[in-house]
Amino acid sequence: MFVCNAAVAQPSDTIVSFVNIYPGSEIYELEGHSVIRLEMPEADIAISYGTYDFDQPNFVYRFVKGETDYWVTAIPWDYIERAYSRENRRIVAHRLNLTSQQKQRLIDLLKYNLQPENRTYRYNYVKDNCATRPLNMVEAALGDSIVLGEALQPLDSEQSFRSVMRHYHANYPWYQFGIDLALGSGIDYPISNREKAFAPVVLDYQLLEATVNGSRLVDTVLVVNDMRPDAAVLAPTPWYASPIAVCTLILIIAILLTIKDLRRKKITRWFDATLFGIFGLAGCVITFLVFISVHEATSPNILLLWLNPFCLIPTIFIWINRCKLIIFSYQIVNFVALMVLLTLSAFGVQVLNLAFIPLILADAIRAASYIYLNIKSIKCRE
Repeated sequence: MFVCNAAVAQPSDTIVSFVNIYPGSEIYELEGHSVIRLEMPEADIAISYGTYDFDQPNFVYRFVKGETDYWVTAIPWDYIERAYSRENRRIVAHRLNLTSQQKQRLIDLLKYNLQPENRTYRYNYVKDNCATRPLNMVEAALGDSIVLGEALQPLDSEQSFRSVMRHYHANYPWYQFGIDLALGSGIDYPISNREKAFAPVVLDYQLLEATVNGSRLVDTVLVVNDMRPDAAVLAPTPWYASPIAVCTLILIIAILLTIKDLRRKKITRWFDATLFGIFGLAGCVITFLVFISVHEATSPNILLLWLNPFCLIPTIFIWINRCKLIIFSYQIVNFVALMVLLTLSAFGVQVLNLAFIPLILADAIRAASYIYLNIKSIKCRE
């Protein structure tokens, strides 16, 4: 094991590799993982900046709030190779072209990071993660900037963090649905080639042509286990179980019930109570992410115009006949807010998940039908 006071016999005897592990089957593995491998006379280890503990007190709450503390660990290389090979995850090692002095600086930096008082850092999903941290460490040891090669197709054109995520989450549409709910416009701006390196799979391609002061950073590339790049990724979600299919079904139900309501001149209260109750609960989560969480990418989020705690108003008051004016007023504001949301999205303020559209339309249809069916009784009260 690599310990803080371990001494390397000679830096020239150390082989340094930047290793990228391809996606796994779990949602937190879909962009892959990166480690630095040090093949030294006294040890063969991997330095990983992706360690966390689900069993920490209040882990879920702290993670949602943005208090995502990860730490760096030293792991025997044999364990890394066996574990990821067993999961059918492709492992590619880029042997770095470093001088003895640069190797020693890197080892010293890693030793410093491994000290208990230094090993914890505030993880950021796209800005400071298991790929960008080791890349920055190598850059610090070099004392110069690394110019990465172009990203792999189809990521070599203008991209955002969200579009890169969608590329690797294609088989997990419900996971992307959740990300598109939680993360706002902060992940929709065009990102640089360097920023694309937040995804280890992208970085694996970028390292092939990486240079430092015009010289190639990578000496040789070793495919440790010749697995398919997507060998561990689960099969695509069936179309009928996808978010767009489920949300379209909800829209169809909303349309059919609205037609029925217009004919009988009466609102189907159980449907509105359920629909707006779900929207309200989702809105409470988004409100927490925007105003309480310290996650950089959760605010601003224009979905607050659609999903917010006020959505619970119909759920609560729709059963009380004397509260029609409250719901009527809410639905007018709600309908206008939905139109503003769609307009802002059309102008590219924030990219919406395609499955959101049927739900927004269902919301707008139910709001419009409530306004239409109650406007006469509201005017009579006045």
